[in-house]
Amino acid sequence: MTGRSTAPAQGLLSAKLRSLVRAQWGDGERVAADFPGGAAVVDGTTGWLLLEPNPLAALGPALVWADRRALTEVHLLVEDPAGVVARRASLFRSPPTVWQVEGTALARAVAAPSRPVVPAPPAPELAELLVDADIEVVIEEGIVRGEVLGLEVARIVHGTTTSGTPIEGPVLEVGVGHADRELTAMLHGNLPPQEQLTRVVDIVRAARRRDAERHPLNQLALERWLRALLIADPGRIGLTTLHAAPPAEARPNLRDPAIAVAVGSDAVTGFDAVVACSVGIHLDLVPAAADARLALAPTAPLLLVVPERDAHPVTRALAERLLDPARLVALPGDWRA
Repeated sequence: MTGRSTAPAQGLLSAKLRSLVRAQWGDGERVAADFPGGAAVVDGTTGWLLLEPNPLAALGPALVWADRRALTEVHLLVEDPAGVVARRASLFRSPPTVWQVEGTALARAVAAPSRPVVPAPPAPELAELLVDADIEVVIEEGIVRGEVLGLEVARIVHGTTTSGTPIEGPVLEVGVGHADRELTAMLHGNLPPQEQLTRVVDIVRAARRRDAERHPLNQLALERWLRALLIADPGRIGLTTLHAAPPAEARPNLRDPAIAVAVGSDAVTGFDAVVACSVGIHLDLVPAAADARLALAPTAPLLLVVPERDAHPVTRALAERLLDPARLVALPGDWRA
């Protein structure tokens, strides 16, 4: 059933790509090629790729795809966000050309500026509840979150609740993810916030352990779990301090792979660094991490921290291809130890 639904969609992408390429470059002897992040055609040492449906996740795979075919000229066709893809592509040596798809025409994409870091509105009393619960307080994208080993269990919301109800003043919502926050509000909204929080924290702590049986609560946001452990013990990567920092672009959701960013330093040497954590082999790690460094500290060294089993040569090659190469740091053994 999956194959029947995928083939027509792939055919539509290929037809769209061919039409766009023909309109911009004219006719040619172009051959279709497999590319899981969209569609691709090749003519000699020139390749064109349509990055759909997730262009940001497809940039790393596109770079690897082109390198393996020894292409000397690569064009990436993107609808949205073409400006972000262009910004990330510009961080690599011999970058591909990024084109903005505008209906049936193409225009050279202009690299978008990095998003400014958004401060969170003040809510000291609610933030104190998170601190008193002995959980991690993380500020990202203008939101104060409470996390247990990288998994969000509460957030402070302003203006409207998760369900869209207007509110006056800040409110602490408890739960793992959007649906759980709504469910907790429905079933336990009569309980004081401290009791709601204690209930969820206890459940997550019981599941988010190295020796716990496999459960969704210990399979989500693994990269943030890794970051939480490194923040607690930055010496594992040669730093003395480390604190969470936002990614260049908002993470999609709890289930999709992402990176977890931090900024740290070594008080002895004065060494400062941007750290990007990832679990699993994800080819968008390097572009996303380099983009985060650009937004946070463009001249700082970039450390890509992964479990030893995920330190793939392809990731290392992408890291070395950056204009300012990153260093891949492989954690031996069980990273959760």
